[in-house]
Amino acid sequence: MSQQQPTPADTAGGVRHDFLHDFLLDPARHSPGAPAVIESPQAGHTAVTTYAELTALVGEYAAGLHALGIEPGARVILEADTTAPAIAMLLACSRAGLTFVPVSPETPYRRLESIAETVRPALHLQELTGQRTDVRPPVGTARFGPDGLTVDRAPVRRPPRRGTPCVTDPAYIIFTSGTTGRPKGVVMSHRAVVAFYRGMLAHRIAGPEDRIASTSPLQFDFSLLNIGLALGSGASVVPVPPPLVRWPRHLLRVLRETGATQVNGVPSIWRQVLRHEPRRLAALDRLRGVLFCGEEFPLPELRRLQELLPAARIVNCYGATESMACSFEDVPSPLPESIERLSIGTAHPGAEMLLVDGTGAVIDAPGVVGEIHLRSPALFSGYWDDREATRATLVPDPLCPQSGQYVLRTGDLALRGPDGEFYFAGRIDSQVQINGNRVELAEVERRLTEHPGATAATAIPLPLPGGGQRLAAFVVPAAGGDLGDAGALREFCAQTLPPYMVPQEIRLLDRLPTTANGKVDRAALAAGAEPAAAGAAGSAR
Repeated sequence: MSQQQPTPADTAGGVRHDFLHDFLLDPARHSPGAPAVIESPQAGHTAVTTYAELTALVGEYAAGLHALGIEPGARVILEADTTAPAIAMLLACSRAGLTFVPVSPETPYRRLESIAETVRPALHLQELTGQRTDVRPPVGTARFGPDGLTVDRAPVRRPPRRGTPCVTDPAYIIFTSGTTGRPKGVVMSHRAVVAFYRGMLAHRIAGPEDRIASTSPLQFDFSLLNIGLALGSGASVVPVPPPLVRWPRHLLRVLRETGATQVNGVPSIWRQVLRHEPRRLAALDRLRGVLFCGEEFPLPELRRLQELLPAARIVNCYGATESMACSFEDVPSPLPESIERLSIGTAHPGAEMLLVDGTGAVIDAPGVVGEIHLRSPALFSGYWDDREATRATLVPDPLCPQSGQYVLRTGDLALRGPDGEFYFAGRIDSQVQINGNRVELAEVERRLTEHPGATAATAIPLPLPGGGQRLAAFVVPAAGGDLGDAGALREFCAQTLPPYMVPQEIRLLDRLPTTANGKVDRAALAAGAEPAAAGAAGSAR
């Protein structure tokens, strides 16, 4: 084995730098015996990994990676769910100066191949239980577990062009869905990620005694937010395996057996819990925090969650993958009946949100809708190998374009409240044309969930056979709620919405389909609705 190079933490006389692994393993210096990761994949089997044990595993993995002769900056695909070894491996990649690219074990081969063709990884990593056997050379392959790193096929050794990692290097690349059908790789540097973590921790959402349940897959940036919130606070990460998140009783079992004090996830993880297991949820007396992100939380469901967890602090997290997130706002408790939308607050310390109109002018007046632009030290570096998309998203500062500074054009619409707080008002691309009229889908969805018998709703445009589009809505009834038929729901919408915003087709569903990241799967809804007759006005379960 070649001599291991000094890690960033060892250089510059021990001065601490803004590398991902340095920041997240810092609690090991003063609380080595504290739990860092708590897992309970099966009933009655809870495993604890301390900060000292996590740090040792990171060191072992990093030494193994270094021995492979991979130069700093090279990409490594990390195919795993969120587990203690997977967390250790992503931190080891950071320590070795490598860029990790998280993907799910459920990723279809063609998508994985597309990602590999894009980033050209030196190595493909998976856990010992991983089933992937079709990774093509020259990509190296290896497996990792509690006992270290096992190399199946060594990566190709090339003359190194670099020798020293830098905090501006990419820490990771997260792939999101692209409008062109090609996945977009969001590149985040060490410095940007750590800047975000520091801004987030300023809100004091968690402390060392907390056990934070992460319900998001590892390839979703929300998982990295959860890991950063927990380890950055000296708390514990409680990874909930994706198959268990989908079943309310299994999810609650993990929360109970691990002693989880906080649950972080997209709003949809709560839907079936609220509907089928409210008593078990209310019995979790250690649960004192909920953080949600990714979508708007339907207000009826949010009120029900507050009823069952009256002492819990509920935090609305807003932001994009390109900045991990940018704001954290406490939900009022109890939620006033008069409230129509939740505030997303203002940007975290060190960042600033601006509203810009269609002409590029900054909006200062309250109540005027504009597109959110984010000024922050936590912005992504760009989309991997996609300069055109990067230029469209990282744009000159509208307040001072002469400075050369770039801000993030989010594509999200918002308006300011009387005290300067922001309110999310939908996506630019969620404004659709129905018979020549502009329709904001979020407004239709909000009206549907105001019905006392509804708990969630999604609106989408569907094509008409002869051209044009019709507006369709999919509604989930509340437990014991009476929605009536589609005609009654349309009449309810018509009380406040103009005729062109009233859905022509309404379907009742037991649950809304979700993507691997837990967001509503609009494509699946559209695919299932396509056979419906044009302009249909029926209701289906």
